[in-house]
Amino acid sequence: MNDFPIGRTVLAVLLLGGSWLWWSQRPLRHAPGVLVAGEPAQVNIPEEILSPAGDFQLTKVAEYRVRGRVLRTKVYHSGVQARIVPVDVALGWGRMSDQAVLDQFRLSMGNRFFFFEWEGAPAVPREEITRSVANHHVISASKDVARKIKRLRIGQIAEMRGWLVDVKGPDGFQWKTSRTRGDSGNGACEVLYATGVEAWDAPPTDAIVLGGGQME
Repeated sequence: MNDFPIGRTVLAVLLLGGSWLWWSQRPLRHAPGVLVAGEPAQVNIPEEILSPAGDFQLTKVAEYRVRGRVLRTKVYHSGVQARIVPVDVALGWGRMSDQAVLDQFRLSMGNRFFFFEWEGAPAVPREEITRSVANHHVISASKDVARKIKRLRIGQIAEMRGWLVDVKGPDGFQWKTSRTRGDSGNGACEVLYATGVEAWDAPPTDAIVLGGGQME
């Protein structure tokens, strides 16, 4: 009677599965150069209340579409915010989509903020950095959008579209979206009700047009 090495087999399967998961989600690197040249397109609108999302009320304040390089993503599991926004997505465009520039920064996310750090002089002026990145608190409009958001990889080019919204929730909870690029600190993140999302491993060549604004 031969013993079947089930323990070793299971371990091998787990190692192969873990290796595949790491490989499929590994950050993408690109040749030096700007990958996304244009800025987000935004059209401000009169405030309009969306259908309630559970215990939360969403108010549309702007039509919004952004294409940028995925700099970081983070999933949150606790707190009232996680009930409506489980995932944050930080995107960069202009020189903040250039591999040569990004390699000179340490990027991280936590406590609903996106952080960039450097040593010595920054690779680009701080004012340009804050105009060229946005941390999005993403509210998915459907299960398909939520699935695509969770699958985003660092280094991909992602396009998200939908509405910038202000949020009201239980016990007086409020979350107001940023309505401009270039701000920083508390309140500087975009709260996005995402109706669509696409992602590419290499930059697409089409242009985005929204309400007269255009992003190459």
